[in-house]
Amino acid sequence: MLLNHIWGLYAHPKDEWHTIDDHHESLSYSLTHLAFIALIPSVCTFISATMIGWTFGTQNTIMMTTGSALVMSVGMYFTLIGGVFALAYLTFWMAKTFGASPTFTQSMELAAYTATPLFMTGLAVLYPDPVFLMLVGLAGLAYSVYLLYSGVPIIMHIPEERGFIYASSVVTCGLILLVCIMVGSVIVWSWGIGPVYTY
Repeated sequence: MLLNHIWGLYAHPKDEWHTIDDHHESLSYSLTHLAFIALIPSVCTFISATMIGWTFGTQNTIMMTTGSALVMSVGMYFTLIGGVFALAYLTFWMAKTFGASPTFTQSMELAAYTATPLFMTGLAVLYPDPVFLMLVGLAGLAYSVYLLYSGVPIIMHIPEERGFIYASSVVTCGLILLVCIMVGSVIVWSWGIGPVYTY
């Protein structure tokens, strides 16, 4: 069922949102999906950082020590999960403003499945070319935003016009959340917990 949802969100997103809405699984199911999908960027980043390496306009290949890459990957994993939780809470918190009354499970479903394409772009890290990563990342972000706009009216049971404004508010909150995560990462790195490279 987990893989069916992932495939359906790409093959026929609106129909899949209706399927998700008709068969609301438990909160634990959404958390299982989130825990699985968040592994993709975390594991791929670890592999890329320790076994493949990155080149950013130089001839030298930049790689990280295993310990440093492991800390970064574990931190990324829990940050991604925490970010989706925060987005689900914001979606749930804003619901009444737009005439919706979802359960937290519905909000979590919306947040977790919306984040799926963005998390799956983590596979691109296995080919660490900056231009390629940027293009794949933008495509994943664009499709996640599309899923959000198409899913809000269905999951929240509100008209599409109101759903558009609701989804726009969620996107704005998501961007603010992303900036907060980036700032938090810089602060943590300034404490001396940043990456350690091999030469």
